[in-house]
Amino acid sequence: MKPFLLICLLLTGLYACSPIQVLDQEPVDDFSLSNYRTFSFYEIDTGGDSLRNRMYRPSIAALKTQITQQLQMRGLQPAGDSDPDLLVNIGIMIQQKIRNQQDGGLRYMGQRRYNTQNTVVETGQHYNEGTVTVHLVDRAENKLVWRGAVEGVVPNKQASLERNVADAMEALFKGL
Repeated sequence: MKPFLLICLLLTGLYACSPIQVLDQEPVDDFSLSNYRTFSFYEIDTGGDSLRNRMYRPSIAALKTQITQQLQMRGLQPAGDSDPDLLVNIGIMIQQKIRNQQDGGLRYMGQRRYNTQNTVVETGQHYNEGTVTVHLVDRAENKLVWRGAVEGVVPNKQASLERNVADAMEALFKGL
């Protein structure tokens, strides 16, 4: 019994430490991917700070690749030059954040009195956090049929970025 409990605790701990969190998966009532055969992506039209962020373009390319793989695994094919049945809209937001560390140690106040005081200290380490929203739109009716959102840490290295994007899209499309 002890090994089973230990394995359950270990798996729970690993799941809690996952860098990827699915925020939302919302289909319309009668949505089924089997009603569609082909898909294509909306044209990405952006400006401002997005273009200056060096993580933006590799992130979009990795997202398109992984979304294509996930939809192909579910029986859809890229439309190519023909009109697609389903359009995919990708929204991406990348924010730079500062890592914080919480110090909650005991402090000696004198004469056998201890006090616990939590202080938040900025470590000075910067990281990128990204949120991706994926909308599936029925092209014939121009109607949103499924929406999903996922967030996680965006690594600086290209290989790690592609692995994180693959994990995020797998988690997002798991319930589809």
